[in-house]
Amino acid sequence: MTTTLQFTKGQGTGNDFVLFTDPDAGTDLTPAMIRALADRRFGGGGAGGLPAGRTAALPTAADLREAEPRAEWFMDYHNADGSPAEMCGNGIRVFARYLLERGLVQLGEDDVLVVGTRAGAREVRRDGTGFRVDLGPWRLGDDDPVVRARELHAARPGLPISVGNPHVVVALAGDDELDGLDLTYVPIIDPAPVGGANVEFVVPADPLVVDGLGRIRMRVHERGSGETLSCGTGAAAAALATRYWAGASAPEGWLVEVPGGGVGVSISHHDDGEHVSLSGPAELVFTGALAL
Repeated sequence: MTTTLQFTKGQGTGNDFVLFTDPDAGTDLTPAMIRALADRRFGGGGAGGLPAGRTAALPTAADLREAEPRAEWFMDYHNADGSPAEMCGNGIRVFARYLLERGLVQLGEDDVLVVGTRAGAREVRRDGTGFRVDLGPWRLGDDDPVVRARELHAARPGLPISVGNPHVVVALAGDDELDGLDLTYVPIIDPAPVGGANVEFVVPADPLVVDGLGRIRMRVHERGSGETLSCGTGAAAAALATRYWAGASAPEGWLVEVPGGGVGVSISHHDDGEHVSLSGPAELVFTGALAL
């Protein structure tokens, strides 16, 4: 039976998503449906799908709802290939914009919107013309992987970092190396992480710090989606990796330039450790309907 799905296309620094409301989790969402929605020629087009369901309606989110009753809505993010993902930093900002503009939530200048994800509850606030999300504590991985990429003429060491989802960050020598990468091919991580990882390639600015703010450029290959114009959690991981490499004098605020624009990353200190936050724009582009 054919289902017609009403959807909205949204983007944050060019990282684009197909969103739709499914409050009672009644849609039989299959990987094939996500692939059809995200298809750039026959669907809405995007790096992934963002169904908006109520946390209480999702049996798999029962523990989260009990732990964080403020998380009324759950961002059930899927990559463009239909696979589920733990978190999406640009996506959660677009998700917040979508909930607001559909009248599903209210968010004043000083309010907090708590959104459920597979990585746990995340707090979103207004931030200028966009939104800021606290991605929670970050963690440095234990492995010492090397990464090979097309047009990168030698394998490079990578730094594994988790910000709710897995990343491997690679430092490059300069803009020529970064611009010359062919990320239509999947970078090879050795040893390969269980479940895969996003791979970020980073070049520090020169000078690295201006007016107390660190600056880097980044390109990313996202597992399940390929190269995207931006990756929010990837930008956070890239800033954290550069800060780690730079040492104790490195700043806690960063500007990350991606092909789709720029996002801000900041580190703050909490009882459960260092948290990393991501800020940037989020826009809804158009609405449509698709027969699935």
